[in-house]
Amino acid sequence: MMGAKEGGEVGGKGEGWRAGLSVDTRLCHPVDMYRGDPYEASAPPLYQTATFNQPSATTFGEYDYTRSGNPTRAALERTMAELEGADRSFAYASGMAALAAVVKVARAGERVVAGDDIYGGTSRLLAQVVAPAGVEVVNVDMTDLAAVRAAIDARTSLVMIESPTNPRLQVCDVAAIADLAHAGGRPQAEGGCVVCVDNSIMTSVLQRPLELGADVCMTSATKYICGHSDVTGGVLSVTGARHPALADKLYFHQNAEGTGLAPFDCWLCLRGLKTMSLRLRAQQANARRLAEFLDAHPLVKRVNYPGLPGHPGEDLHARQATGPGAILSFTTDDLELSKALVEGTSLFKVTVSFGNVTSLISLPCFMSHASIPADVRAARGLPDDLVRISAGIEDPDDLIRDLAAAFDAYQAR
Repeated sequence: MMGAKEGGEVGGKGEGWRAGLSVDTRLCHPVDMYRGDPYEASAPPLYQTATFNQPSATTFGEYDYTRSGNPTRAALERTMAELEGADRSFAYASGMAALAAVVKVARAGERVVAGDDIYGGTSRLLAQVVAPAGVEVVNVDMTDLAAVRAAIDARTSLVMIESPTNPRLQVCDVAAIADLAHAGGRPQAEGGCVVCVDNSIMTSVLQRPLELGADVCMTSATKYICGHSDVTGGVLSVTGARHPALADKLYFHQNAEGTGLAPFDCWLCLRGLKTMSLRLRAQQANARRLAEFLDAHPLVKRVNYPGLPGHPGEDLHARQATGPGAILSFTTDDLELSKALVEGTSLFKVTVSFGNVTSLISLPCFMSHASIPADVRAARGLPDDLVRISAGIEDPDDLIRDLAAAFDAYQAR
């Protein structure tokens, strides 16, 4: 049942007028703020309930059981679909639950092509869950289009992309890879090849993979959507242009397996979305300052950040995204030094994940990517001394002084 204002209508205007609004404005004014609420609350209502009373003993209303659907989750999913330019979106209990739903498009005997610089949890899912189920997994340097083309064959049912990659911040040509996958992958008559982009580092504020040719966009809600490290969640946004039945399949599994995001976590994500652009742009400005400081430091060997002049993917990233983001990494060629830096800062929290309002620092090979065997990490060019930083919203001068003090303390030992 709809409230006084239909979903998507603001100020008496129809849905179409929102197309001219910037992402910043749309984040502040969700598409269905008042849907189903007769009181038109300025914040989305929280439906913290497992069940819903039904109209009769033999008929169902719009919602019956929160596993199958909940108004608060629906509000988040509709909002995310509009932000991503998707037909439908689905909120899951974690980013990995979302990716686990995507990989179900690959059947035994088929192939999944993924990058060789990807999140450790994704690598673990592919190597230890997908491959044992009879699906061939091929990891390839996604910055090398010739290598991508060679890896995609008629058995390829899924191509998984990160751009920028995690944690080396390599830039992949999403549009070109999507074209290769759709032309050379599983024939359309057999369901076609699905292209999924993990857009967690960029979010819809900085990059829109569906407009670049992807079929599915995955965003970890744990990161910038929520932004305060108090929610674990993931969102899949799907376009049905090439795969009309994909959204229904994803919903079926979300319901049948009970992987949907809980109402309160959805409510926190809806709250977080309102400030996502504001936070991310401030974090991005801080990341740029940190990257420039590190790039000039004599103990740093290499800084990985798409916003630095001379980054190998600088021009490509500028064409497919509107900003370099708030994640950077760097090497020192000295594990002892890198460890001392991570442990020697005061303002940077030593944690896995990224996207918090507080700056975070880690050695990925020992945390977020530790599930990747050491020999595989080495073969993929992921060194143990690599340090990853997720810039927060603190004063950048304070962050730089903190890092400088950690460098100085190491040199004074």
